Amino acid sequence: MTSPRRADLFSFLASRSGARFQAHLAALLFGLSGIFGALIHADAVTITFGRALFACAALAGFSCWRANTRRQRLPARQYAWLLGSGALLALHWITFFISVKTGGVAMATLGFASFPAFTALLDRALFRERIGQAERLLLALVSLGLILVTPSFQSVDQGTIGLLWGVVSGFSFALLAAFNRRAVRGLPAIQVAFWQNAAVTLLLAPFSALPLLTLGGADWLTLALLGVLCTGLAHGLFVASLSRLSARSSGMIIALEPVYAIAGAWWCFGQQPSARMLAGAALILCAILLAAGHQAAEPPPA
Repeated sequence: MTSPRRADLFSFLASRSGARFQAHLAALLFGLSGIFGALIHADAVTITFGRALFACAALAGFSCWRANTRRQRLPARQYAWLLGSGALLALHWITFFISVKTGGVAMATLGFASFPAFTALLDRALFRERIGQAERLLLALVSLGLILVTPSFQSVDQGTIGLLWGVVSGFSFALLAAFNRRAVRGLPAIQVAFWQNAAVTLLLAPFSALPLLTLGGADWLTLALLGVLCTGLAHGLFVASLSRLSARSSGMIIALEPVYAIAGAWWCFGQQPSARMLAGAALILCAILLAAGHQAAEPPPA
């Protein structure tokens, strides 16, 4: 028999307010990815492999727990598409964690946040979609924001290199979004996330299985948190929020991920952003909100 307190919790989670809470929690967990990556004493490839490994377990558990989670029987060729999207996801995560290790969490997150601009350009190049005024404004905001957050144009320092890797991460995520739009559209989100993470695990196992075994207990725990909380649970919360919120509303909330990431880096590592960096971050955030307001957003796997 369900206790009154537990019944109240389920009632709240099933409400619109509960859905907004779940979306904000998902954004917070996505934002913590860079912080956990910075804490792990391993290279970007090993971190990506461990994250995907734990994420697979978490997503499988979430799918079993939600008895009403929709599953589809996939044709053999669909697995080939999922393998390709998994390769793009691996590229996105590897470049993101290289950016974190090189330039810090804030720089990595802001570089990655350039992905809406790349998405608009890829939609134009691949799907022949016309770039309207909103997309032009988006490109301008992202470009100006990146100029403001770049530490130096006179010398190539660690912050600048980290930002560039973050931009590469944003571009690879835009490629992943375009690939998913063509290859896995219409499939259940949790099922897609599971198979993409399984593909990452399969592709990186030959390079990272042995290095993973050499990690200490603290690194294993942080990897587990990264895979279970920032990937499995975050995706699950985002999908659950869609039961009461539109994809656009959830996407607007998920767009706050850079805010949570920068605030977390400030609190954990003392990476205090300068006024110029905050101005650039504000412009990039405006661009993300603009993009989320004009199209249904997908959860970022950062």
